[in-house]
Amino acid sequence: MALFAAPLAAAGTAQAAPAAGAGYWHTSGRQILDAAGQPVRIAGVNWFGFETSNLVPHGLWARDYKSMIDQMKQLGYNTIRLPYSDDVFKSGATPSGITYYNMNTDLQGLNSLQVMDKIVGYAGTVGLKVILDRHRPDSAGQSALWYTSAVPESTWIADLKSIAARYANNPTVVGIDLHNEPHDPACWGCGDAATDWRLAAQRGGNAVLAANPDMLIFVEGVQSFEGGTTWWGGNLQGVRKYPVELSTPHRVVYSAHEYATSVANQPWFDDPAFPANMAGIWDKNWGYVFKENIAPVWVGEFGSTLTAATDRTWLKTLADYLRPTAQYGADSFSWTYWSWNPDSGDTGGILKDDWTSVDTTKDGYLTSIKSPGFTGGGSSGGGDTQAPTAPTGLKVTGTTASGVSLSWTASTDDTAVTGYDVYRGATKVGSASGTTFADTGLTASTDYSYSVRAKDAAGNTSSASASVTARTAASDGSGNGGCTAALRVDSSWNTGFQATVTVTNPGAAALKGWTVTWTWPGGQTVSNSWNATVTQSGAAVTAKNASHNGAVAAGGSTTFGLQGNGASAAPTATCTAS
Repeated sequence: MALFAAPLAAAGTAQAAPAAGAGYWHTSGRQILDAAGQPVRIAGVNWFGFETSNLVPHGLWARDYKSMIDQMKQLGYNTIRLPYSDDVFKSGATPSGITYYNMNTDLQGLNSLQVMDKIVGYAGTVGLKVILDRHRPDSAGQSALWYTSAVPESTWIADLKSIAARYANNPTVVGIDLHNEPHDPACWGCGDAATDWRLAAQRGGNAVLAANPDMLIFVEGVQSFEGGTTWWGGNLQGVRKYPVELSTPHRVVYSAHEYATSVANQPWFDDPAFPANMAGIWDKNWGYVFKENIAPVWVGEFGSTLTAATDRTWLKTLADYLRPTAQYGADSFSWTYWSWNPDSGDTGGILKDDWTSVDTTKDGYLTSIKSPGFTGGGSSGGGDTQAPTAPTGLKVTGTTASGVSLSWTASTDDTAVTGYDVYRGATKVGSASGTTFADTGLTASTDYSYSVRAKDAAGNTSSASASVTARTAASDGSGNGGCTAALRVDSSWNTGFQATVTVTNPGAAALKGWTVTWTWPGGQTVSNSWNATVTQSGAAVTAKNASHNGAVAAGGSTTFGLQGNGASAAPTATCTAS
């Protein structure tokens, strides 16, 4: 979504069928089908931020990205639309607005595309699909056309090919929305290569398919067609006369955007016939494409603050128009709500301003059109659908140069927990029937992040445990085990703070020495320290053991302290045995 409104006037068993949504998708008439030919319904949310100067989804300053994705799944959403700008492809595209202390630890040091890889990877592990949305040429703002003087069409094409190739052989990413909200002077079917969005969509779509022939190509509408005007990206009246034709058939999904008065007050909201007039307006602009079996239609954005009674009526009417899942199943319009984020000025979000609480009114309006996730496999017809509780108390119980040992507290379930899946980052590395696991074949002196999910006999899977980070031991033959470190702020004042750092030896052998490092997030400096030799270069801090506390017994710990200048901060610390 442009963060400003359109102008008013321009307004189972081994023999069971595969779970719905498996593999890459294609189209047949008005339906989206998975690799096994089963119909699927996209029913998700927009999580914006990659298209802004942060170059990552918003809210990572408040929560861990895995926790955010887990909550989307728990609420019944099955797809994430991820807006981005071409700035993410620039060298040195450094994310900002991420908190790394006790969250997002595996994102530290990554560039924007690597963060996207993490989000896509984790979404896939929990059964969510991702649609990438080329939202803006750069982070400065929305553009009417798919190119600007600073970001020409050649760059748009090259970047589309690059990101399509990046997710080749990864069916979590089912497709790309080629450009967000084309609007005047963008036209549809006018034949001018500089402004005809339909022709540009064919060029961009074919470029994507050349790099990844399995992807769906999502094509938004324009603003105006033969005198008919609506929301930016919402006018698909030209499809009947001028369809998008790609080199690979059965790949086009048309997309429309719809909004309410919190974005702009359009004439149809003041019509005495409202809301009965809305079905005809939607039919004319985009609904006919689905109803005439031309192609699938995905409402890629719609939303409102719901402050006005008109907006609440509009959303209820739109949800009914999009076809309730209980009645129509996947033979329905697809959609992604704008937005998950609470910081969209025109609409707010599914989340409230604390980035955790759910706006149950908004979420409630969407209940009838939500659709099963892509690991549950369609309608259940009864049976056990309750997932186990998430494992708690995950901890590192030992490390070697090539392995990490873990333990956790057992989950509970309405029937019985049958086992646990262990993830290293976003990759499942093994399963356990009990509450311990040993990961092997690792690299010495390397940090690894772990989480655990419980599963039951019906195939229900819990949300992820809180993650822990383990560092494998050095491979210097010294016999030293690995170590961990945690920095805790004890007190603070206007100009500084005091902190304690705890060094722990989780291994089976005593440490001979240790080094702790961290990076201050906001210009802090160390003014004093005790029980360690502490040095600072720029924002990077290194602390080495004193002569009396380098030896730490197996399972033991030691501490050192410091005073800092600047705002109170507790960054993630890394410990290395020496």
